[in-house]
Amino acid sequence: MRKQIAAANWKMNLNQQEAKDLLTNILDKLPKLTDNQQVVFSIPAIYLSNAVQQIGGISNVFVAAQNCHQNSNGAFTGEISAPMYSSVGVNHIVIGHSERREYFAESDVLLAEKVNAVLANNSTPIFCCGEPLAIREAGTQNAFVETQLINSLFHLTPEQLLKVVIAYEPIWAIGTGKTASSAQAQEIHAFIRSVLATKYGADIADQISILYGGSVKAANAVELFSQPDVDGGLVGGASLIATEFTAIINALQ
Repeated sequence: MRKQIAAANWKMNLNQQEAKDLLTNILDKLPKLTDNQQVVFSIPAIYLSNAVQQIGGISNVFVAAQNCHQNSNGAFTGEISAPMYSSVGVNHIVIGHSERREYFAESDVLLAEKVNAVLANNSTPIFCCGEPLAIREAGTQNAFVETQLINSLFHLTPEQLLKVVIAYEPIWAIGTGKTASSAQAQEIHAFIRSVLATKYGADIADQISILYGGSVKAANAVELFSQPDVDGGLVGGASLIATEFTAIINALQ
């Protein structure tokens, strides 16, 4: 059975006390998770050690970094490597978020290297893919996302791919006033799974968790997560509100 995952992406928000209070409020209301359900908090690097201590080994709850360097060490001032994160108890890392691709010009080739670095550290990459508005309006989103997957993931062995979580981000539906329907989410998630199946076979593809990252909220989480190929969400703004994110966790199937 695929893991059903509610992943919070706090991005560059909150001071230390606000981060501690938000995590406390969510953990206080955390429902009992089944064996196939997980909650992941992707938070600013400066707060990761505190968050690991707060969580204190709660079953199926993890802390994730929002990015890492592709090398394990070296003269890369300001960067943080996967082994460094692991040393403080962080073994999930978001790779290739749309904001990293756009603002920091991260290429598919670079992201393949980062995926390799995370896997080499026995950590879990949460690999992001998705198309901007111009691609969606041109109707070429499938080819665009397929290229991202091929360029950054298709060098992996089946065993390595099984350790990857994929997060689909409809960039065109984030902050544009346009809305992606649950049917549109299901359509692209099913396509992503079919792309994986062409390379790795249906059995492997059916085991990969694919999260939806398009403005997931408490109001739409149940409908989104009920889609057969949507295995949870990578949640931005709503994850900064304890009641909202708790409701999203409760929506996991």
